[in-house]
Amino acid sequence: MYPVIEENEERELKAAEQMHRQLREKIFPNLHVGLLHGRLDAADKERVMREFQQGKIEILVATTVIEVGVDVANATVMVIEHADRFGLAQLHQLRGRIGRGAAKSYCVLMRGGKVSEEGERRLDAMVRTNDGFQIAELDLELRGPGEFFGTRQAGIPSFRVANIIRDRQLLEAAKREAAFVISGPNPEISKAEIDRALKEMRSRWALSYGLVEVG
Repeated sequence: MYPVIEENEERELKAAEQMHRQLREKIFPNLHVGLLHGRLDAADKERVMREFQQGKIEILVATTVIEVGVDVANATVMVIEHADRFGLAQLHQLRGRIGRGAAKSYCVLMRGGKVSEEGERRLDAMVRTNDGFQIAELDLELRGPGEFFGTRQAGIPSFRVANIIRDRQLLEAAKREAAFVISGPNPEISKAEIDRALKEMRSRWALSYGLVEVG
């Protein structure tokens, strides 16, 4: 498993095409080594995966194109080069492509020379647990959920006090209260109070609130 297709995409990273040639010509010349990446057309992708499932391809060199939708029961070993460059949820998805049959399976994570602190935490989490819920929670903590009002899909939201991981129960309670208020007038809150609250939101977060209403 490689993070890029060609050598010139990122100079310090091993590339799928380069390693496919090396494995096929020098390291495993007696085995059928296949190559799968996102630039292949649909027919070629389907042919490669069919041959891998049938055992005609014994070693498959691939990019993250196999992250989802691939079920090969006899695939038992995956080696991920530069694993520190992948996201935590992505690593967990990739690992899930093997071990689908009865045989014991192994996922080997290869790291680069210099690894960031977050990269180390991702690799440590992969070694420590197979629990998807724990992986998802740590991934949320590392990447952030993005913006609730806005277009940013990752990063920590600009809360002044709250922490989305630590204060999850409090934030969920606030969400329930907000839903109760917006659901309509009731004995505890009048229509006039709801209208004032909505007017305040629209004036304070005019652009962001408009994006939410459109979305």
